[in-house]
Amino acid sequence: GRQQLFLTAESTVEQKEKKFVIQEHTNTGGIHWDFMLESGDSLQTYRLENSPKDMLIKDTNGEKIFDHQLKFLTYQGPVNNGSGNVTIAESGTYRIISQNERQIELSLKGRILNGKCILTRNEDGKWCFAVKQC
Repeated sequence: GRQQLFLTAESTVEQKEKKFVIQEHTNTGGIHWDFMLESGDSLQTYRLENSPKDMLIKDTNGEKIFDHQLKFLTYQGPVNNGSGNVTIAESGTYRIISQNERQIELSLKGRILNGKCILTRNEDGKWCFAVKQC
């Protein structure tokens, strides 16, 4: 699938808030969480090991996966021809504070996650998510 490396930003001065969602994704292989950030006409998506509540107490490893369609901001139900199911575990808005090839700093306003979220790219190409509550 298609992947964007950076989130699209209108300008760093006048950054409008965009939507994000974290979906709990269950399938035959178990459970993971998909963190989706509105970026242009798609959702930049990361597969996470921990739930939003767990993200409050420990850093979370994530993997960048293919971009998803905007409909997943509100979709809940069967996916992958019925072999999996998604439910919304967290949603809200975000703003980009700064970004480069190795790090993206976001300001999140959600039901559970409120504050700064720092995504750091590791040497192996995976990402570490650190949430600092306000």
